[in-house]
Amino acid sequence: MEKRWKRILLFLVIAITISNIFRFDIFEFRSELKKLPTWIFILTTFLLAGSGVIIGALIAILFLKKQRKTEMSLFGTSKSKSLIMAVIPIIILTIIGVKNEFEMDSHIYGFIAITGTLLYCIMEEYGWRGYLQEELKTIKPWKKYLTIGFLWYFWHLTFLTEATIGDNLFFLAMMIFGSWGIGQVVESTKSILASACFHLIIQIMMFNALIKNGIDMTEKLIILAVSVVLWFMIIKKWEKEELVKKVQT
Repeated sequence: MEKRWKRILLFLVIAITISNIFRFDIFEFRSELKKLPTWIFILTTFLLAGSGVIIGALIAILFLKKQRKTEMSLFGTSKSKSLIMAVIPIIILTIIGVKNEFEMDSHIYGFIAITGTLLYCIMEEYGWRGYLQEELKTIKPWKKYLTIGFLWYFWHLTFLTEATIGDNLFFLAMMIFGSWGIGQVVESTKSILASACFHLIIQIMMFNALIKNGIDMTEKLIILAVSVVLWFMIIKKWEKEELVKKVQT
């Protein structure tokens, strides 16, 4: 138990420190990055914000693996199904296109924005599901998801912004509910990429800086409906195939 919380603390300190240096642009790196080609600037600034989580997670996972075997991986129990899930929103958003302030073709920008966002979500999911859910898998589910949700909320440091108490409480509730919902996907698939797909939908619908002002609510709902329906069909088939494998062995 003591080693567990030391690993969690190590992960959290690295995740908060590195990610928020870039999220809040503490050292004003963004002004230098603007000198890069537009698409590189867009991806770099976005991915740096998630870098702390994946760095902290990979270090903590190394220590965890010295103690016991871990189950989570990028593709989980099916590489093909994970990749199909990831391709679906990329295709949809590239076709729809995303209006942007960089004067780029909306379809090209849509592809860049959704791909960059998915990579960002994978970075985060390595932390919250790939490491933290794996670390806490032996405790009761309600304690596990409550802890993950709270730490996920804490990492954002929303309470240091101008957000109201109500906004913070709503955001905390979202993180706890999201931890439970996305956590169920990971339990079924063992796939960080699959969990990143559902994280991606949250980004598109609510928070994502690259996309949120470039598509309207109707377009968001189309992406949500088509993606989620297809994903659930894939996951149901995935679960059946895994059940057959277990029975056969």
